[in-house]
Amino acid sequence: MGLITPEFGLIFWQLIIFGLLFFLLSKFAWKPIVNSLNEREASIDEAIKLAETTRKEMADLKAGNDQLIAEARQERDALIKQAKEAADAMIAQAKNDAQNAANAEIEKARTAFEQEKNAAVASIRKEAAVLSLDLAEKVLKSQLKDKDAQEKLVSEWMKEVSL
Repeated sequence: MGLITPEFGLIFWQLIIFGLLFFLLSKFAWKPIVNSLNEREASIDEAIKLAETTRKEMADLKAGNDQLIAEARQERDALIKQAKEAADAMIAQAKNDAQNAANAEIEKARTAFEQEKNAAVASIRKEAAVLSLDLAEKVLKSQLKDKDAQEKLVSEWMKEVSL
């Protein structure tokens, strides 16, 4: 039972050894331990502050990136809209030019048709005049073969023409 109930000498020597150990630790070990703990606490505080500032900077960068992305999307949409408008304008201009060219070709064809028609009518008139003259010549030759018919024709013409 000696271990459970210690004697006075054991307690005395344990107190002296504990006091000596406490003195040695307080003289040589506690200051470096406390200093290292303080340094560790300061470095942890700095790391926490750095993490917080980094988190804030990251949030700011993310917000800035989101804003840049939104601006880039708006710019892209504006460029696409301008390109579509330009394409539509080019298509409308091409259609207008094609319509104008078609109208010009139709007008040229009409003019050419009118010229051809007028030329054909003139040719027909000329041909008709030539045929009429030929016919009149043949009729006159046939009627004027005999002298009595010639005199009768000349007298009729003279009656028609009054001087």
